[in-house]
Parts: sequence; structure tokens; C-alpha cells
Amino acid sequence: MLRSRFVLILLLPILLLLTGWREAPLVNPDPIAIPAKASSAEVARIIKKALVGRKWIVAEDNPGAIKATLLIREHKAKIAIDWDAKSIRISYVSSENLNFSEKKGQKLIHQNYNSWINNLVVDISGELTLLGT
Repeated sequence: MLRSRFVLILLLPILLLLTGWREAPLVNPDPIAIPAKASSAEVARIIKKALVGRKWIVAEDNPGAIKATLLIREHKAKIAIDWDAKSIRISYVSSENLNFSEKKGQKLIHQNYNSWINNLVVDISGELTLLGT
């Protein structure tokens, strides 16, 4: 009994460290440049194609603004995507079970969130590049 408590006490800091490694600073990506000849309708189509391709659900669709949700097992992320004639901005809105927190003024979230957002940026940027050619 005493030995199992001792082992638990030794393992607890390791488990806490491992849990902490899954957190990363929340990053709202830099704006994505839109080619001059792209229409707002084309931009909306490209954004929705990228979202659907990555299994995001379009929750709201307004001119120049889309809100989307990603559901993966028990995890949920909500984002806002806003655009004008020059650029697209992707912003964090909220999440569930992604360990979102704010420590010393820095927003932290599960590291997978940033990967999911980066995938969207890559997909959207790639399609916009095709428009510019």
C-alpha cells in the first residue's frame, strides 16, 4: 500500500508534464492575401470548400463572414472567418475539451487546434493561388 502511494507520487509530476506538453499558445494566423481579381463569391466558395474538406461545419454564412465548428470525438472548436477585398482573417471563438486557458496573459489551447487552423490556411491559400494565375 505504501509502495503504490510512493509510485503514484513519483508519477504524478510526470503525468502533469505530459499533459502540459499538449498545450500550445493559441495562434490566430496572419491574414491570408486575396488576389485582386477574386470576387467575394469566389472567396466564400473557396473558404467553404476548405472547411468542408477538413470536416468543419458551416454554422453561419453571411457576406464577408462565416462561422464554423469542428467536432472531433468529444472536442469542439468554433472559429470566425471574416474577409474583405484584400484579406481573410481566421479567429478563435470558443472551444470545449481543448484545454483553453489564459496564463499570465497568454492564451493556451491543445496543440491540435493550431494544426487544424494551419490546415485551413494552407487549403485556402492554395486555392487562392490558383485564382491568381
